[in-house]
Amino acid sequence: MCSIMGYCGGSATYLAFKKGFQQTLSRGPDDSRIVDTGNGLLGFHRLSIMGLTPSGMQPFQLGKNYAVCNGEIYGFQQLRDRLQKKGYTFQSDSDCEILLPIYQEYGVGMFALLDAEFACILYDGSTKSYIAARDPIGIRPLYYGYDQAGTILFASEPKNLVGLTHAIMPFPPGHYYKDGKFICYCDITKVDQVCKDDLETVCCQIRNRLVAGVKKRLVADAKVGFLLSGGLDSSLVCAIAAKQSKGPIETFAIGMQQDAIDLKYAKQVADYIGSHHTEVYMTPEDVISALETVIQILGTFDITTIRASIGMYLVCNYIHKYTDIRVLLTGEISDELFGYKYTDFAPSAQAFQEESQKRVRELHMYDVLRADRCISVNSLEARVPFGDLDFVKYVMSIDPEKKLNKYGKGKYLLRHGFEGLGYLPDDILWREKAAFSDAVGHSMVDYLKEYAETCYTDEEFKIRCQKYDHARPFTKESLLYREIFEKYYPGQSRMISDFWMPNRAWEGCDVDDPSARVLSNYGASGQ
Repeated sequence: MCSIMGYCGGSATYLAFKKGFQQTLSRGPDDSRIVDTGNGLLGFHRLSIMGLTPSGMQPFQLGKNYAVCNGEIYGFQQLRDRLQKKGYTFQSDSDCEILLPIYQEYGVGMFALLDAEFACILYDGSTKSYIAARDPIGIRPLYYGYDQAGTILFASEPKNLVGLTHAIMPFPPGHYYKDGKFICYCDITKVDQVCKDDLETVCCQIRNRLVAGVKKRLVADAKVGFLLSGGLDSSLVCAIAAKQSKGPIETFAIGMQQDAIDLKYAKQVADYIGSHHTEVYMTPEDVISALETVIQILGTFDITTIRASIGMYLVCNYIHKYTDIRVLLTGEISDELFGYKYTDFAPSAQAFQEESQKRVRELHMYDVLRADRCISVNSLEARVPFGDLDFVKYVMSIDPEKKLNKYGKGKYLLRHGFEGLGYLPDDILWREKAAFSDAVGHSMVDYLKEYAETCYTDEEFKIRCQKYDHARPFTKESLLYREIFEKYYPGQSRMISDFWMPNRAWEGCDVDDPSARVLSNYGASGQ
């Protein structure tokens, strides 16, 4: 990961900018630079992944224009070749150096051309104006706010903007900002034409596109590793990578010592694909002591996100301390595309599709946020193959009747696409999904709930919940998280739209805990 920040006007003050920008130094510990564009400030903290030499340092400059970008642009070599034929020259092997030449050629039309996960800020010296943009899923973070003079600020994380702006908001994915307006250049959830391919063709397309998504994310000048939970999604990513790699890949799993569901399955996958595998164990003390740090780095009060982040943060911290890995591939985004345990209760295909669209649009506030913060705070970069734009567009277009769980097994299309091809053992490929926060150990969530119970009496709980008009806490656990959140991001709860919960409007989903374990169909998932 890297960190970017822009204070986009003459009211910018260097010392205030630098103080805010230093809050995300861990995203880019290799080098830092702040430039005065003549009409504001741009900052960049670098984590070297592509083009490791100093020539790849940002902000990039072309004439009077500047750019900073936190991102990976896939297939950038072909774009660079085309630009070189037009007379552009390049000083580095950084993928992001192509942004200013592309802007010069295509203007804001450039963003629809990128196969990338990115957040960027550009300064156009000829018009003395700023442009910012974010990838269609929001895999790379970007936030904005306005100072008292009405000047807009952009930054990779909300912690950069605390104290500089009254209201911090997430930059909408698939949009660019220009001349005071946010304009959608890509709604990744929009389906122009429903795919009516037969089942076998659909499954083959899913497999081929996921393989391509993993393959392009293996390209890096820095060392690549893999988070392996033992569940379907991360196991498939690791299995595909193992087939594409010349030597053994490096995989990492974490769990509670006594009841981690996934550790045994992760070990089974690792043995099968021949990876160099590391198991990391966490204790009840580790869970409680990490809680406040995790909420601070996440910038959320959401129960699901916080629970699932504790294990992820701790395993990434281990990787940062004890290895030279810089890039991690993960299995996020599959649930929102293919369904989760609660989507088995979808009353119709249309309802399933609408729910999927909603969840994909909100990913940047939940699972994608979790992966970004837990990985980046440990000076690592996250890459998400299930978020490949071509892959997501195809899966979203599939006739939702085929995506409903009418096969007796969730994510059937994904599973069947890899069936019988030797990627994974059958008992992993067809294993029931366990919730991530349960998979690292049922006891972890229990410890958190028990700890929250000790923090408030019943009367205190009722009184303190009333303080909040937006996303009001409804359990002692959620109140604890909200109060820690408010300590670091006072009054900024609207950065997160609400709690991630099953769709309460569906029969069987009106529950008071976001974990899938409270659903009637959880069954063998917890084993």
